[in-house]
Amino acid sequence: MKTIIAISLLIITHKSFAQDFEANGSEIGIDLAFSASKFGGNAGMGLKYGINFGEILIIGPSLRYERTWNKNNITGTQGGFNVFGGGVFAHARFANALFIGAEIEMLRSPYTKYGQLSFSNTWAPTLFLGGGFSREFNEVVRINAGLYYDIINAGNSPFRSSYFMQKKGPNGVSNGYLPIIGRIAFFFPL
Repeated sequence: MKTIIAISLLIITHKSFAQDFEANGSEIGIDLAFSASKFGGNAGMGLKYGINFGEILIIGPSLRYERTWNKNNITGTQGGFNVFGGGVFAHARFANALFIGAEIEMLRSPYTKYGQLSFSNTWAPTLFLGGGFSREFNEVVRINAGLYYDIINAGNSPFRSSYFMQKKGPNGVSNGYLPIIGRIAFFFPL
């Protein structure tokens, strides 16, 4: 239900901005992810095609692919899995310094709704809202670097292993992680 509401808001926002702004070129974007340790890691990328509306708004579809691998150093067993899917994104850029954005994706995930690996894939919805630094360099590349909060935070989200901010309970003991990820994206004008 949250996903339907978020998509509806994105469409309404798009239509209201589209009346005020004419399409003004397009961009292709790529964000990269990589982490590794002696226990495993992941590498992946997201591709975005955005249509610019004025100087502020960019909206378009996105595709994502990630490869995760793991290794049990005690038993010597290892494995891995792929995550893929797509969605839509919208970013608003301000004063060539800041951006806010929403990114909605449906990802094919190997996790169950309880965060356990399974032998059958399920679809995991994500709705990231966030913002951060945005800067264009010589009309050749724009860099967006920011933090995103997953509003849906589905139990089978493949991003759960990427969360890094701990929630603390009243006694100071860790109570899990906040659904926040960091992301850097590069946009190239077409």
